Amino acid sequence: MPLPWGVLSVHCPFCGADDTKVIDSRLVAEGDSVRRRRECQACSERFTTFETAELVMPRIVKRDGSREPFNEDKLRDGLQKALEKRPVSIEEIDSSLNRITHRLRSTGERELPSIVVGEEVMQELRKIDHVAYVRFASVYMDFQDISEFQDEIRKLTRDGD
Repeated sequence: MPLPWGVLSVHCPFCGADDTKVIDSRLVAEGDSVRRRRECQACSERFTTFETAELVMPRIVKRDGSREPFNEDKLRDGLQKALEKRPVSIEEIDSSLNRITHRLRSTGERELPSIVVGEEVMQELRKIDHVAYVRFASVYMDFQDISEFQDEIRKLTRDGD
């Protein structure tokens, strides 16, 4: 008989029975996982399990319609390239990367257009370094002449970021 949604069947590592009882549960690793002490109802042996949420990143739909798995290394490379020779620490880059991936994951979508990723990167760069933001925006938005740079710089100045 299939188990109801959300019910976990854990097999005893000693006898293989799937009837176990949770004796104790505690949060571990800063609340990112749950440690459960279990007892097998068949053989009475006790054992520990750890549960963590598996959060899947959405697939990225590129401008040409092709799809690819989310690639955190590619995102990191893009941030680092924009921030090259800028006074921004690795910790700030990692924090930005974490915020971007968190927001993308939080959409709950299975697929996201690449434009959403680009907008998230621009939002982060705008907060941490205006020069890097304009660098990234010039490539991302395909600036064709100096007036487009000037327009974007005016927006930055006007918005007071």
